[in-house]
Amino acid sequence: MSSDDLEKSRTPRSAADRLLTLLKTRGPQTASDFGAALGTTGENARQQLAKLAAEGLVEAHAETRGVGRPVQLWQLTEAGNARFPDAHAELTVQLLRAVQSTFGPAGLEKLIEARESETLAGYRREMDGIASLKERVSKLAEIRSREGYMAEWSEEDGAFMLIENHCPICAAAIACQNFCRSELAVFQEVIGPDADVERLDHILAGARRCAYRVVPRAA
Repeated sequence: MSSDDLEKSRTPRSAADRLLTLLKTRGPQTASDFGAALGTTGENARQQLAKLAAEGLVEAHAETRGVGRPVQLWQLTEAGNARFPDAHAELTVQLLRAVQSTFGPAGLEKLIEARESETLAGYRREMDGIASLKERVSKLAEIRSREGYMAEWSEEDGAFMLIENHCPICAAAIACQNFCRSELAVFQEVIGPDADVERLDHILAGARRCAYRVVPRAA
């Protein structure tokens, strides 16, 4: 799923929603960039961004790009990011803490292992019959988008990039980062033995997205 397809699939209800989605999927942009993406002028986009800034959803910062005046880039604030749901965040964190306090770290690890096994089994069912690496990466992006990760993929220099622009379990992952370790293991399993999966960007490390590089192994 390309970033354009991803944005269309969310069918935003207004120009403001579309701006927020563009920021989520593409990162910091100028008003002119937004105008081009929305089929309007940079000034119209700037007015929409100013309204969102007044609501505390976006903010601007200046960035120097070579010679000339600094460029004004717009990005999501913490409140803007919160518009993209973290599935049942508070309840999930409470349950994780309850499991750890009741059953200890070993009990929490068993819970993560059970989730990993269930996730892997489901992904394998959906991947059944898909032979090529390219198609497996594409299918994985489709599955993850359906689960709320706003995923997309691309092919670059003989390798593949899997991008997840949102983490619907971010609160759980912050409470227990073994969820992230588990997901990386699942990706490697479903992609298969003919490629290596490497995490390049990580939301929990401060990146705006999680990015994975899938590199075919030498025959």
